[in-house]
Amino acid sequence: MKKIFTSALFFLSIIAQAQVKRITCIGASITEGARIDNRKDNSFPGQLQALLGENYIVGNFGESSTTMLKHGNYPYWNTDAYKAALKSSPDIVFVDLGGNDAKAINRSFYNELEQDTRDMIHSFTSLSSHPRVIVLLPLKSFETDTMQIWDKTIVEEVIPRIQKAAYGEGVELLDIHSLLTDKPELFADKIHPNKDGAEIIAKRLFQQITQNMDEQFDLFTNFKQPFTTTDFNGYRCAEFKINGHDCKVVQPKRVAKGKPWIWRARFWAHEPQTDIALLERGFHLIYCDVAELMGNNVAISTWNKFYATLRKAGLGQKGVMEGMSRGGVYALNWAAANPGKVSAVYVDNPLLDCRVLARDMDKDISQMTKDFMNAYHLKTKEDIQNFKGSPIDKTKLISKGHYPILILCAENDEYVPPGEQAIPFQEKMKADGGEVKVIIKKGFRHHPHSFPNPTPIVDFILSAVDKDFYLSQVR
Repeated sequence: MKKIFTSALFFLSIIAQAQVKRITCIGASITEGARIDNRKDNSFPGQLQALLGENYIVGNFGESSTTMLKHGNYPYWNTDAYKAALKSSPDIVFVDLGGNDAKAINRSFYNELEQDTRDMIHSFTSLSSHPRVIVLLPLKSFETDTMQIWDKTIVEEVIPRIQKAAYGEGVELLDIHSLLTDKPELFADKIHPNKDGAEIIAKRLFQQITQNMDEQFDLFTNFKQPFTTTDFNGYRCAEFKINGHDCKVVQPKRVAKGKPWIWRARFWAHEPQTDIALLERGFHLIYCDVAELMGNNVAISTWNKFYATLRKAGLGQKGVMEGMSRGGVYALNWAAANPGKVSAVYVDNPLLDCRVLARDMDKDISQMTKDFMNAYHLKTKEDIQNFKGSPIDKTKLISKGHYPILILCAENDEYVPPGEQAIPFQEKMKADGGEVKVIIKKGFRHHPHSFPNPTPIVDFILSAVDKDFYLSQVR
């Protein structure tokens, strides 16, 4: 009996070990936990281990000062850490290299960086364990010495090449550069995050590991119309036309449950931080160019056809409308006409009351005002002053959708001042039973849009779309 019991325990132990997932973290000093006390537990791999618990084994294979470049001043390729990582039988691999490649000593080899990154990715995807590989974009550097890890070089030279490599290899990307870009206080030496910074990284990695995803769905295979494929920041983008209007659909590497989407209304790829963050979390990013129809009936009809095309291909019923500047008119006018198809709206320094364009008639008329007048067949200043087709005129229709709205606006916006646009719209929406949150960016003008770190916007959207989504603070 004792032998049977012992054998049972032995086999249960083998089964338990087989169910444990192994996570391998490769990188340089930030992965290693440089400048952090008790780096074993307080580095981001150490904190990730604590978050994941006993069903995971997180291995830290960081090696200080190493580069992704094979011809860099200290290639990760030549280290014992790399050799050990390849032998770790990983289920998931996080690749955190590229920061040291921004040093002046390594810049002459940038023509090799994309291929070296692809080779690094492939060295893990080709393992017998067939791990899921997730590439981390390099963290923000607050270093002021342009010869060292210079952030301008990271943003303009290193990150685009890493994105292209991830696109070519079809692996996931995580933008941890934006994640800490507004938190210099967490970098005592301007390069390495402290324990609190490592915690933020660990929580983001935890979210990516544990989020429930549909790994089989591929929207593009369901398209009936022909399309071409391009690269959008490391993601596949399908491009086609509907009624002569350019359309773009960007596909995430793994699709979130419900197949959600975010619809960029205007100004494609401008300040794309929020779009990229949602692609990471399994949203599709969609766009149909109806410039400069200013949300009129033709624009709405065209968008309805675009929406119907994507629904037939399998995209989710509801998604998020996103409008910057006059894109707010486009986004909210469509939302007003389609209340059952919207889960949230995010508008940024938005135009919400087009009657203000009447002021433009007292000087040289701008092209935008001319386009607006053409779109709605308006002839005079009085026509604009009497216009009733703005989002502020549709608050009853918008409120019927029962979706939350986030308005991000600049305190000193010289084109669409909050007191003239966002605040009156918020008050009217509230009177009609709608839910509007306004965030004022103190000291800012109309540009730039968004936040360098889009976390507040992303958390608002995730909470609106699905309460089960993990937000920025893991509970």
